[in-house]
Amino acid sequence: MATLLSEREARVHASWRDYLELTKPKVLVLMLITSLVGMFLATRAGVSWEVLIFGNLGIALCAGSAAAVNHVVDRRIDSIMARTLKRPVVNGRVSPVAALVFALLLAVAGQVMLLHFTNELTAWLTLASLLGYAVIYTGFLKRATPQNIVIGGLAGAAPPMLGWVAVTGHLSAEPLLLVLIIFAWTPPHFWALAIHRKEEYAKADIPMLPVTHGEHYTKVHILLYTLVMFAVSLLPYAIHMSGLLYLVCAIGLGGRFLQWAWVLYRDSRPHAAIKTFKYSIAYLFLLFIALLVDHYLLLNI
Repeated sequence: MATLLSEREARVHASWRDYLELTKPKVLVLMLITSLVGMFLATRAGVSWEVLIFGNLGIALCAGSAAAVNHVVDRRIDSIMARTLKRPVVNGRVSPVAALVFALLLAVAGQVMLLHFTNELTAWLTLASLLGYAVIYTGFLKRATPQNIVIGGLAGAAPPMLGWVAVTGHLSAEPLLLVLIIFAWTPPHFWALAIHRKEEYAKADIPMLPVTHGEHYTKVHILLYTLVMFAVSLLPYAIHMSGLLYLVCAIGLGGRFLQWAWVLYRDSRPHAAIKTFKYSIAYLFLLFIALLVDHYLLLNI
């Protein structure tokens, strides 16, 4: 009874920070960076302020909606894992119903903004990405197969494509290549975390690759996917989408990622899994910044 009362009191005192946390803001920032880069890479004439502000806001609202659904669906798992114990739905600060209503409002607002300020294709692709993450990955794949993050990673790889389409109104090879980079990046990024949190995933009965196939098998696949990611990251230069500056950055950043993947495979440093995971975040951020700087460098040549 005391627990129930404390949960009800906590819900009454839910703050705007609790609802912001439902959107997974740190993940959202990285997604918005890739969306922004996609927008600026799509044009040589500059991005209109309406598309820049409201296009990204619409994409962010839909991504936040998917994250809020994830908080609700995964609340049992989150209550077991140390890194998610303090999430607002787990702690009772926000009820599952309130979180779902919040998610619905974000999704509707995001779709309205995208339809009004960008184009229908952007709105439909963003909706597909939302459903892919919130329904297909969170609701099914995460609990169904150790390849969950490989298949479900496509939804999380969409932001640069969405940014590109918001500006141009159509798809082409370049935004799909940006999607492919993030798609190849996702498995080594997430499997490194899964190794670090292996016992917690096992306790929660989630079939992450280290749980179902062991750490050595996972480390081999991290190394292989990192090699694939490294090769894919060079394609923008190969198709003349970017120039020499990007190529140098991609080789340097990718080489460092490969070094961490090798360290993890050899188990030659303490805490290699979490360090690989943290570097992977910096890698993606810096790689897309390099794409953007190189794009504007080429414009001035």
